[in-house]
Amino acid sequence: MSTTNAESGMRDWTDKASRERLEKDISAVKSDIAALTDQIADALNTFSKSTSKQARRGYRQARENMDSAIDDMSERGSAMMDAAQDAYGSIEETLEDAITQRPLATVALALGIGFLIGAAWRR
Repeated sequence: MSTTNAESGMRDWTDKASRERLEKDISAVKSDIAALTDQIADALNTFSKSTSKQARRGYRQARENMDSAIDDMSERGSAMMDAAQDAYGSIEETLEDAITQRPLATVALALGIGFLIGAAWRR
């Protein structure tokens, strides 16, 4: 009987030591998981801030590019309008000069154009 008590005491002692070791291991794993969770949260926050900054920067750059393109198109449109007005003024002056210098040729030309339009219209 004394061996069974000794064996039982030994088992209790090894079970208690194993349990304490297991509890220490579990505690270590819990603290590792908590540290890992904190690291993941920090990484996500950093990523989120970085992504937000990049998105704002991209939006700002796209807006600047769009404003630049609109300004450029406005300048081009204005230049084209000025060129068209100059061309119109030049054509008007040329026609006035031609009519003033050759009134009979101008009337004949107008009649010829009218005849051609009439002939084309009949077909």
